[in-house]
Amino acid sequence: MTSKTIGILGPGDMGHAVGRALRDRSYRPLTCLAGRSSRTRKLAAAAGFDDSASLAALVDAADLVLAILPPAAAEGLAGDVATAMAVANAFPPYVDCNAVSPATVRAIGDVINAVGAPFIDAGIIGLAPGKDTPRFYVSGPDTDPMEALDGCGFTVRPIGAEIGRASGLKMCYAGLTKGTWTLQTSVLMAAEALGLSAELKEEFAFSQQAQLAIMEARVPRLPADSERWIGEMEEIAATFRDAHVTPAFHDGAAEVFRLLARTPFAQETRETVDSERTLEEAVRVYVEQLGRKEDGKPR
Repeated sequence: MTSKTIGILGPGDMGHAVGRALRDRSYRPLTCLAGRSSRTRKLAAAAGFDDSASLAALVDAADLVLAILPPAAAEGLAGDVATAMAVANAFPPYVDCNAVSPATVRAIGDVINAVGAPFIDAGIIGLAPGKDTPRFYVSGPDTDPMEALDGCGFTVRPIGAEIGRASGLKMCYAGLTKGTWTLQTSVLMAAEALGLSAELKEEFAFSQQAQLAIMEARVPRLPADSERWIGEMEEIAATFRDAHVTPAFHDGAAEVFRLLARTPFAQETRETVDSERTLEEAVRVYVEQLGRKEDGKPR
């Protein structure tokens, strides 16, 4: 199967870059911008997306639909798309590319299959096309529609016929990467609260140079993504719980992202992050939130 019109919901940080990569290879990226933010609209325009008037019009025109959005919105979108498919009497394959647990993706697949559309589970690992060549791990009974896009700015890697395998791999991978960033943030906040930041950094510079470099590059930038990564940590915790592994690490990671989402830096986007902000400056602001409730008021 050769898909020429690819519906992408929605064209955010990853989605718009995927759409641009497809457009550059003569595919038509199509989205539905109704109700989307001005930032998303700008990203879609810059990437050359066409805008569909409705989800029903999108599924009627699309040969394939990719869902790429924050995990908290994944199930709701699938329900809306299933309704749109029924209205349009059009049932293109639906690919859930969101960072959700195997249980969640199976529930999403059931919703899509119930209206008669094929479903593919996908997990994205790596930065967006243009910055990296991300890997789309895919699983399901028929992954050919996604495999046809292999080499379009990203790699497609099938890993079996079972829905949930691709999402499970993504959960394990992000459990390490994003989980590590929140652990690093927690360690740095504890040191700052104890008045030991300078001493700890000196020791890191002596014995953990690679870790220190990662912290200096990543930790000050985390608030820009913190709101949407809360749900991802919750999905990882659920994945681990279902595997009889403690979910506590990633329940804690979700708490760290909730704290970062309350800082002034959370108003930034990836485009507007202050690249001059130091690790020390960031951690001092993070620590100010430790004694505050979720509404920002002191406990």
